Amino acid sequence: MDSGDGADTEVGPMADAEFLWEPVPGCWSVRRRVDGPGPRATFLAGRGEWGRDAAPYPHPWPPPFTTIAWRLSHLSEMLTLRADHTAGGHVLTRDDYLDHGEVAGAIAAFDAGAAAWRKALLGIDDDSVLDTVGYCAYPHGSDAEEPFVDVVWWVNQELLHHGAEIALIRDLYRARQR
Repeated sequence: MDSGDGADTEVGPMADAEFLWEPVPGCWSVRRRVDGPGPRATFLAGRGEWGRDAAPYPHPWPPPFTTIAWRLSHLSEMLTLRADHTAGGHVLTRDDYLDHGEVAGAIAAFDAGAAAWRKALLGIDDDSVLDTVGYCAYPHGSDAEEPFVDVVWWVNQELLHHGAEIALIRDLYRARQR
């Protein structure tokens, strides 16, 4: 991949061990339901054999450190649900999201969520929608009170900051192996 300075940087495929790596005690992650939630989490969000550590508002303070698996699940769920509540059936909830305990399924879910969000954005009429308050009826945010342009900004901000965190965790995982 391009390192930002025009030079190529070798980045190998991610293995499940890296995906689920907990670099510090008390991490939130994606876990098998039979194992229950991790430290300070009160439930596992989503459906299926795996779920993402979660807690109702107010969330634990300070926030727990989260694994690549947790961050990727969070992003994938957000993209999938926001796409549905922007241009889909407006019915999906966190309970509908299928979490994955292996990296291949998680990346496929992220790709599908990103494609759905992109399709939703490409399908809107910029002139009439961007300033519309409540255009995206996503049930887990302030979307009902925000102009749609602010929702789009928030999704971009989430992708940028969690994507950067994933890249940093990958760097730490590689450095740990040395």
